[in-house]
Amino acid sequence: MKLAYKGLLLTAALFLTACGGGAGTTAVTDPTPTAQCDPNDPATLAECGTVLVALTDADGDFVNYTVDVLSLELETANGRIVETLPRSTRINFTDYVDLTELVTAASVPPATYVSGTIRLDYTNAEIFVEAADESKQAVVMDTDGNVLGQTELKIQLSNRDRLIVMKGRPALLQLDFDLAASHTVDIVPTPAEAVSEQFILAEVTPVDEKDIRVRGPLVSVSEDEMTYTVAIRPFHDRQGDFGHLKVHVTGDTEFEVNEEMFMGIEGLRALDAAGQGTPTVAAGTLNVAAREFTADIVLAGSSVPGIDRDAVVGNVIKREGNFLTVRGATIIPSDRRAHFHDDVVVEVGPDTKVFRDGHRLSDLSIDAISIGQRVTIRGSQPIPATDANSPQVLFDATQGAVRMHLTHLAGIVNTVMPGQTDITLHGIDRRRVEIFDFTGTGASPDMDADPDNYEVATGNMVLANFAAGKAIVAKGFPNAFGAAPPDFAGRTVIDYTDVRSALGVGWGVAGTVAPFASIGPDGLTLDNDNLDIDVRHYVKQGPVLIDLLSLDSDTVIVPRTTDRQVFYIKSGDSLRMYSDFTDFVNDLGASLDGATAARSIHARGQYDTDTNIFTAYKIGVYLIEPQT
Repeated sequence: MKLAYKGLLLTAALFLTACGGGAGTTAVTDPTPTAQCDPNDPATLAECGTVLVALTDADGDFVNYTVDVLSLELETANGRIVETLPRSTRINFTDYVDLTELVTAASVPPATYVSGTIRLDYTNAEIFVEAADESKQAVVMDTDGNVLGQTELKIQLSNRDRLIVMKGRPALLQLDFDLAASHTVDIVPTPAEAVSEQFILAEVTPVDEKDIRVRGPLVSVSEDEMTYTVAIRPFHDRQGDFGHLKVHVTGDTEFEVNEEMFMGIEGLRALDAAGQGTPTVAAGTLNVAAREFTADIVLAGSSVPGIDRDAVVGNVIKREGNFLTVRGATIIPSDRRAHFHDDVVVEVGPDTKVFRDGHRLSDLSIDAISIGQRVTIRGSQPIPATDANSPQVLFDATQGAVRMHLTHLAGIVNTVMPGQTDITLHGIDRRRVEIFDFTGTGASPDMDADPDNYEVATGNMVLANFAAGKAIVAKGFPNAFGAAPPDFAGRTVIDYTDVRSALGVGWGVAGTVAPFASIGPDGLTLDNDNLDIDVRHYVKQGPVLIDLLSLDSDTVIVPRTTDRQVFYIKSGDSLRMYSDFTDFVNDLGASLDGATAARSIHARGQYDTDTNIFTAYKIGVYLIEPQT
């Protein structure tokens, strides 16, 4: 069985000004060069611009995708090369489906940047896919079957979307390493094989924004401004200075400092008392217009995973008394680099402290931790393990702490009633429901959570548009262990027609010269009866996989009419990008000349099952040009 894997976004939050449009030839004038700016000379930094680089990951099917990023260079219009990373860093792209991580605040010369290069190292990569009831290791290979080592990917911008960095004028660039379009995974071999034709999309403004996470040691605190400043240190790096960022807080900002809870100004004072160099992690929102990052939750000191104690991050799939089985775990040792382990058994006890995102009191016990809950657990790992599929690791949190995070459900509506909706549960945090053991979740055995009729408390939320058969996502927290029903306390319930869906079609190695029934400024009409359609022919709408070959009509793909869109055509070493749909389809129609074939199409957006129309904010087509 072959699966196409989706979406990997590398976002550079830069706050710049840019023009819209497609791959035209609009002239761009460089800002006046400032010769005094030398990023390596602290005395000249006042003459430089700032580039804030962040990372995010679109929803995909890799369980773990960890590689080393060796460098990220940008190139000016006159050929100057500027490095934005002070040192290499290790990245697990699957950590950032719902968050964007700030990587660096690099000082660069004011200039127009037209391209760049990112270097990845797969030598010590940790890449896993889900196969049956366990995670299976995978290797990434090129199309000739060679396992990837160090890989260099070119970053190109369209002529209408130049990255203009000016003194005192940060801006926004997005780099999209699209796994759906560049990877095909065969899970049958051991290890699984991911064949990759890698490329990166680059655009100056994002088409899909998320909350942001900022990590790094404390530099200073300003109570008057209600801010603190950190030296950015991304992911789980313990060394280096990746630039400084000012973090804004409000009276509603939640602080956990050295495992004590605070709010607003009191949290800021506790952070100040902890002192310069205190590790911090903040999650919040970026106001692009105001150029301000505001934190909703701040962890500091011993509350930061992997600082004073080891840590485990994953979802609880089973509980027996005080023993929790955590699946898809990232282990963050206090003295070694983070690594993946499929299952970790964690022991908790009466002295284990329990916190929950958005819960501003310290009154929770281990009884609150139930099946499905996404957790970060701090404690100790007595016997270090590096093999992801080795026997289960015992992790001791009896004197540690557990933080419960917002958990995401995906399912199909069975019934809707006041204050509750019952669903057929398909997945929790993008993991198949079959791996979760709900034994013990109910007030009695006959009340244990039933995935075929999973009860989601919805409070006063209006669910008028939710009918039986609808695919939905619910965000919230599983009810306390042994307290169901209801099984889950929903904070938000969303109709999947209102959130991101994915479309993927492949026409085999040779492709097809006639992939579309029609091409025009109003949309693309797929030929769903094309005999060259291969293993990919689906719309993924939350937990539902819709087979395009089973539909009664051809699927129509149209651009969304609000906000930015991005469209691209990949052909050999060429990558042409557009923000205007008409320019995109004109190029696509001219390229499909009867000799050039289409290998695949991928799109992201919203899908209407009633009309069979996919409204996309991103469309990419991979073409195969004839050999000359």
